[in-house]
Amino acid sequence: MQFGVFTIGDVTTDPTTGETPTENERIKATVEIAKHAEEVGFDVFATGQHHNPPFVAPGNPPTLLSFLAAQTEKITLSTATTLITTMDPVRLAEDYAYLQHLADGRVDLTMGRGNTGPVYPWFGKDIRAGIPLAVENYNLLYRLWHEEQVDWQGKNRTPLSNFTATPRPLDDVAPFVWHGSIRSPEIAEQAAYYGDGFFHNNIFWNKEHVIQMVRLYRQRYEYYGHGKAHQAYVALGGQAFMHKNSQEAVRQFRPYFDNAPVYGHGPSMEDFTEMTPLTVGSPQQVIDRTLEFRDWVGDYQRQMFLIDHAGLPLKTVLEQLDIFGEDVLPVLREEFKKNRPEDVPSAPTHDFLVKRHLAGEDPVPGGKEGSKAWEDAQERKAKLEAAAKEMENN
Repeated sequence: MQFGVFTIGDVTTDPTTGETPTENERIKATVEIAKHAEEVGFDVFATGQHHNPPFVAPGNPPTLLSFLAAQTEKITLSTATTLITTMDPVRLAEDYAYLQHLADGRVDLTMGRGNTGPVYPWFGKDIRAGIPLAVENYNLLYRLWHEEQVDWQGKNRTPLSNFTATPRPLDDVAPFVWHGSIRSPEIAEQAAYYGDGFFHNNIFWNKEHVIQMVRLYRQRYEYYGHGKAHQAYVALGGQAFMHKNSQEAVRQFRPYFDNAPVYGHGPSMEDFTEMTPLTVGSPQQVIDRTLEFRDWVGDYQRQMFLIDHAGLPLKTVLEQLDIFGEDVLPVLREEFKKNRPEDVPSAPTHDFLVKRHLAGEDPVPGGKEGSKAWEDAQERKAKLEAAAKEMENN
């Protein structure tokens, strides 16, 4: 089980002091947060991708992640998310493979459509084509990483002829991909089709929706023959603010919640914490709430926490990381180990992916021979051939 933190890189005025960090201060604070996350024992640091105020999460995440790779040793560097809809798959293939080499394989990424509508026209895309863009662009990216020479033609970019993306993925193994979504079943289907991971960033949704989306992904993962449903790769989001005294945690965090750019001026903090994974209270409350997620979706591989948003000063965020490292992560690791089936895999690492590749056990997009998807495809093919033959005879 991996635990990580992710940032959306918002530049927000601290409602308790009226001070607003500069872009430079926020960017440098992000670096300190990532480094301290490794120091206290987190497994993953992930950055969002943004192109507009009030955010300074990088428009090209490998810029930040490469810088972090040079200053860290163990932590996996990831995204939350990489905008598969508006970014050119060729650039994504090149940039993340290059990052993979610099980080010695300590990199994976989450593909998503993002939640900022205007970004589509900024990059010459139509928001109404969000799902088709996600499907087509990832198919091209997948091929660029898995094929030496690519001939390709689609609807959303110029064709490619005998094209080779460089550098090639480290050890001939592409970074592991999580497909991130809050609301779209098509993205859960896409993750299952390729045998990739599914990240449900459930910080804005009630548990019933989360359960439904993860169940769909697991069912389709098994349908395509990548493993049993309970063996599929699932990651979840979460939010927390802690103090040893739960009432003090509520008192301290309330002004930040009320003024947050992502959910401020909406439901009350009490309503939001009841409906979503946001937990404001003691370390034990965060532990108890996080352990509930396994009851929702079964044993899963990665839990990510958003803790640096809404104008919280760097000092406070680092203190939150310390509480996680001292009081929360050790307990969560032990508890999540209990009763975990032996055949549920851990989150994929580069070493695991290399061994799987050398053993010839890479997932087959759309279903390997013998899977239910393969059998259904054979049945459809036979029916089409029979119908064609009947037409010839008539």
